[in-house]
Amino acid sequence: MRFGVVVFPGSNCDHDAWYAVSHNLGHSAEFIWHDSATLGAVDAVILPGGFAYGDYLRCGAIAKFSPVMKAVREFAGRGGLVLGICNGFQVLVESGLLPGALLRNRELKFVCRQVTVRVETVNTPFTCRARAGQRLTVPVAHGEGCYFADDPTLAALKRDDRIVLRYVDNPNGALDDIAGICSEGRNVMGMMPHPERAADELVGSADGRVIFESMIHFFSTQPQGAASERAPVHA
Repeated sequence: MRFGVVVFPGSNCDHDAWYAVSHNLGHSAEFIWHDSATLGAVDAVILPGGFAYGDYLRCGAIAKFSPVMKAVREFAGRGGLVLGICNGFQVLVESGLLPGALLRNRELKFVCRQVTVRVETVNTPFTCRARAGQRLTVPVAHGEGCYFADDPTLAALKRDDRIVLRYVDNPNGALDDIAGICSEGRNVMGMMPHPERAADELVGSADGRVIFESMIHFFSTQPQGAASERAPVHA
């Protein structure tokens, strides 16, 4: 499987994502620079953590204007798998690919530690190899990770089974303990915890591997061909 890892100015988890996919899982991964108008022949896209454009305006608010994001939106619209991690989640929300907002943490402090999240649904390409209710130990590292949405949006997320991950020990005050959500088409997911930093037992946990293993398994079950050849879906 071919993963593309988007690199924005200020990304700092791009190599972590690349290493997790290529070394820990043995699949192909390549970097895609932010000013690229195309994604190339990739089967999935990862928007990594970091501080895109320094987060000087608002997390993800500048990155959404990068040329590569037009290609990401088109790729997602054709059913391609897109995973946004931490800052990548913020970029997806700012770009309109996911609903809601990521606000300053409850105590207005940067949080960097291991947390426990619970898999709320396995009906996504990102959790299909997990068990419903499975608990994962993964790290967080963010200052603006408090997920918020208005009542109708939250109700829709619950109704449509689109809350993918919840914190067991909420580190940031996120609404309804939300740690990760997916799009209406279920092919775009954003999560604040870092699965790429929990893909090897040497770093204390390999629980994050199940996210990437799920993507790989899902792709292996689909008709072969790049996302450019797939029928459009609502992402």
